[in-house]
Amino acid sequence: MRINTNVAAMTAQESASRTNSNLSNSLEKLSSGLRINKASDDSSGLAIADKLRTQASGTGQAISNGNSAIALTQIADKAMAEQSNILDIVKTKLIQASTATTSTAGRVAISKDVSKLLDQLDNIASQTNYNGIQLLQNSATNTGTASSQTFQMGDKAANTISTGDSVQSNTTGLSLAPLDGLVSAGVTSAGGAGITAANARTQMLEVDQAIDRLNGWRADFGSTQNQLESAVRNLGTQQTNIKNAESVIRDVDYAQESANFSKQNIVAQAGTYAMSQANAMQQNVLRLLQ
Repeated sequence: MRINTNVAAMTAQESASRTNSNLSNSLEKLSSGLRINKASDDSSGLAIADKLRTQASGTGQAISNGNSAIALTQIADKAMAEQSNILDIVKTKLIQASTATTSTAGRVAISKDVSKLLDQLDNIASQTNYNGIQLLQNSATNTGTASSQTFQMGDKAANTISTGDSVQSNTTGLSLAPLDGLVSAGVTSAGGAGITAANARTQMLEVDQAIDRLNGWRADFGSTQNQLESAVRNLGTQQTNIKNAESVIRDVDYAQESANFSKQNIVAQAGTYAMSQANAMQQNVLRLLQ
């Protein structure tokens, strides 16, 4: 029997140290709710889970992008809907001006109405914007064509959705400048010579073509909105599945970990008892010396 080196106590201490380490790790998992708290817990699992988390975050931002884009298309559509109403009224006024029962004074009054309506159509084009982004013309002061909009709808560069044809929804883009000139002349000239029954009939065709062009732009925005809404729904499903995949890897299973903690706790207590018995074994040497 040796007393300088208590191998049994050292073995029990080594086992107790490992058990305490396992117990500490188990407590960390139970308190954090995570199976992976550091790279050493599961290095490959951590890499996969972090990549999934990044993907889920990117998908969440893409959903926000899509919702903002839907709001943008709705603003543009509602603005053009009002412009369509204006053109409907203009067409009605031109029909009224084109009949023989309408007097010259009546056509002057019609010119005033149509002139104001066309001014409002241009006002709508210049004022319609989303967060400062002009939707119906180039800028608030530039009546040129508005830029096509591209929306980022995923975590890859190619995951984009764009609006259709570029829009120029003002009197210039709708080819209504000749009508605007006629009604302006009808308002300012002494005899109301700007608009007559004949040119009112000619301008009715121009207004019909303007309505068709406007409806084409509205259809483009409507189709884009439908595509965006579908993309947002799909991204929502993807985000849920990605987060579920991350949870499987990263999150702790409380039932399993609680059972493991109980086991390690019992083993730790048993290890403490084993160390006390190993130390007590040295006392037997005294009997040999008696």
